[in-house]
Amino acid sequence: MELTLFGLLQLLVLGAIVALVLVVIFIYMTTDPKPDTRRYDSEKYFVDPTAGSDQKHPFPSLGDGASLDLSVIVPSYNEELRLPVMLDEAIGFLENKQKEKKSFLYEVIVVDDGSKDSTTKVALEYSKKYGTDRVRVLTLAKNRGKGGAVRLGMLSARGRNVLFADADGATKFADLQKLEESLKKINTKEDNMAIVCGSRAHLQDEAVAQRSFFRTVLMYGFHFLVWFLCVRGVRDTQCGFKLMTRETAARLFTNLHVNRWAFDVELLYLAQALKIPTAEVAVNWHEIDGSKMVPVFSWIQMGKDLILIRLRYMLGVWQIHDKVKLQ
Repeated sequence: MELTLFGLLQLLVLGAIVALVLVVIFIYMTTDPKPDTRRYDSEKYFVDPTAGSDQKHPFPSLGDGASLDLSVIVPSYNEELRLPVMLDEAIGFLENKQKEKKSFLYEVIVVDDGSKDSTTKVALEYSKKYGTDRVRVLTLAKNRGKGGAVRLGMLSARGRNVLFADADGATKFADLQKLEESLKKINTKEDNMAIVCGSRAHLQDEAVAQRSFFRTVLMYGFHFLVWFLCVRGVRDTQCGFKLMTRETAARLFTNLHVNRWAFDVELLYLAQALKIPTAEVAVNWHEIDGSKMVPVFSWIQMGKDLILIRLRYMLGVWQIHDKVKLQ
């Protein structure tokens, strides 16, 4: 009887291993390892609304020299309602900073990720009000996902430092000052490489108290997978408020593959693999209605992406290029 039970246990373990291998192979074979990174012709230009819709100007390249102090990238998908609140706060903060320091120059690039509403129209009103030297709108030809939107926005930036911030305005924009101070502290090498992540980890206990048991289990499961497979030392990889130097953005976003929610994890995985100094700073954050994440589907998608990130870099399907290649 003991031998039979032991044999049955062996069969179950072997069966579980085979099933896991088959699932991994299926995921690996059915997901394109080469995401769409093409830049369509219409995405190479921004519109000056004060000169008419036919007045288009080419975006610069991240490979060019910096001409501003700060670029703020705002990925936006169907954000006509939440975007104005975020832009009013962000631009108000940046305008006050410019008044205090006349030499400070900034830009905000709103990336419309193939929205079906009036996101581009709303953003262009800010270009009209503040001028295209301060606010530019990059309208994508099709939906790329948040990672794809941030990537194309970064590749169009002019800033010496670059920040990406969510369009929902959940993070208090004034916390940028804390990220800038941290960036200066860790950016001590001649190569000017550093990245600072805004973090909500200090709010985790409060978030757990407000979430359902199921969502809490999913959250802890995701955090474990991130730690186990990809990134260690960063408690909150998903906060959409990250500041980095121009050189860091060029190195990371030319290597980035993941276009959707888990792109932050790959970004930090790359940063750690390239030994780029990384810091995490607590920021003020509050829940905003209208999230684009679908609770179960998005978590499954992110979990799959985490497995693929680890597998593909481990197997050499995705490689990290140390030399930056920009078009």
